Amino acid sequence: MTAPAQPPVSLAVEAGTGGILLWVVLPYVALAVFVLGHVWRYRYDKFGWTTRSSQLYENRLLRIGSPLFHFGILVVLLGHIGGLVIPKSWTEAAGISEHTYHIGAVVLGTIAGIATLGGLAILIYRRRTVGPVFSATTRNDKAMYLSLTVTIVLGLAATVAANVVGGGYDYRETISPWFRSIFYLQPDPDLMTGAPVLFQLHAISALLLFAAWPFTRLVHMLTAPLGYLTRPYIVYRSRDTQLGARAPRRGWDRVGS
Repeated sequence: MTAPAQPPVSLAVEAGTGGILLWVVLPYVALAVFVLGHVWRYRYDKFGWTTRSSQLYENRLLRIGSPLFHFGILVVLLGHIGGLVIPKSWTEAAGISEHTYHIGAVVLGTIAGIATLGGLAILIYRRRTVGPVFSATTRNDKAMYLSLTVTIVLGLAATVAANVVGGGYDYRETISPWFRSIFYLQPDPDLMTGAPVLFQLHAISALLLFAAWPFTRLVHMLTAPLGYLTRPYIVYRSRDTQLGARAPRRGWDRVGS
């Protein structure tokens, strides 16, 4: 009688190593680059800390795509904060059942995701078809738009596939505790190994996006115009010989000295 074949030890080690690299090492590297990258950018590229607005080149498409994208991404961000940061036990203690939370999160998340993706599509179309805007687009901008699109599409696809088409997936039992464990300095990669593939790909793409964030125009999200509240008035002095805002009346010309 022969003994049953045992799985190779090397495969188990590689799988464990891969999980640690993806769900322990990568999050801390992305977090460190995100924080230190912003410090470096502000110190050595303060005048490049801008959105490089292209509103002067074209305004019609921008007025549609920009609010759609920004309001959509704001709702998505708030939804991620609520779902990842706030524990499930807290919402249940507040009287919000899992079913109610699930329906609200799926409906709002899907609508916000579609709005964000639609706004981003308009902005990309504008940047590609309007000549002056396209000329002002750098390779950095193209990589940023690609990364944003991949992250948003994967997040929307994961939500629809798991909670609309599929039977539902409670990410607050796995992904949320893993996310919080990163900040507790007790990362638990096993919580992510059983998550659906689309959720894993969405998490990886988001980490890579955050690592690239400080080196793109996305830095403007962390900018608030607080200085305008205390900035002194700018005094303009005219070089014209005419004094005042109106021309002097006839017969009252200034006499030169």
